[in-house]
Amino acid sequence: MSIGNSPEDERPFHDVSEEARTSIGRALRQARIAAGLTVDEVSGATRVRIAIVHAIEADDFAPCGGDVYARGHIRTLARAVRLDPAPLLAQFDAEHGGRPAPTPAAPLFEAERIRPERRGPNWTAAMVAAIVAVVGFVGFTAFKGGDSGNDAKAQVVEGATPAPSKPASPTPKKDKPTDQKAEPSDSAIAAAPQDKVTVQVSAVDGRSWISAKDHNGRMLFDGLLKKGESKTFQDSSKINLILGDAGVIQLYVNGKKIEDDFQPGAVERLTYTRGDPEVG
Repeated sequence: MSIGNSPEDERPFHDVSEEARTSIGRALRQARIAAGLTVDEVSGATRVRIAIVHAIEADDFAPCGGDVYARGHIRTLARAVRLDPAPLLAQFDAEHGGRPAPTPAAPLFEAERIRPERRGPNWTAAMVAAIVAVVGFVGFTAFKGGDSGNDAKAQVVEGATPAPSKPASPTPKKDKPTDQKAEPSDSAIAAAPQDKVTVQVSAVDGRSWISAKDHNGRMLFDGLLKKGESKTFQDSSKINLILGDAGVIQLYVNGKKIEDDFQPGAVERLTYTRGDPEVG
């Protein structure tokens, strides 16, 4: 008969909470699918390569090139799929040895310390300017006084008695015309040139990720538009838009407000051209 622990007592203990917790890559993938975005669209919006997006969603952070870059990619991808990056970063730090040490700021303070001192005002130039002004004023006064003296001498020589000057009659003041301010027209609210397409995007009811490209496919903007912020895009022929949460967006196209029925959380892909604000 053996004395001691049974083999069942020596079985490894499994942490159920660790197994049940969703991984970082799985959380990002689920949020991307819920937002209706593909890997290609997230890559184009965040500038993170497609291969790295696939690797992170598979919880493989080696292609990121280090923990610092991995944390940056996690934060960027989370914001693109409307996910709070803070819990994911905390989970990554706990699984990879803690947060990287911050870069010391000593060079910045050293640069501030050796910054050259500001020079005082140039008093010499100021004195020269003041002297020139005084001389000019004295010369002008003497010239006017000389002309008045010559006129008085001419009157004495000719024996003429200077006539008293008549007080100048006051000039009647003319009533200034009342300024009439015209009411602003609809076209003045969001004026746009006729030979181009102009699109103004405003986040009025919340924040939304947006992407805008011109007719050549060149990226004009991609990122998060916070509540109260606006972006205006202009092109010679066409503007392509992707709205991550179209329900919070207000659009002005070619100077006219777009009346839409976008639903909250809906992803909309829109194209606008010159002329009437019709979706292309």
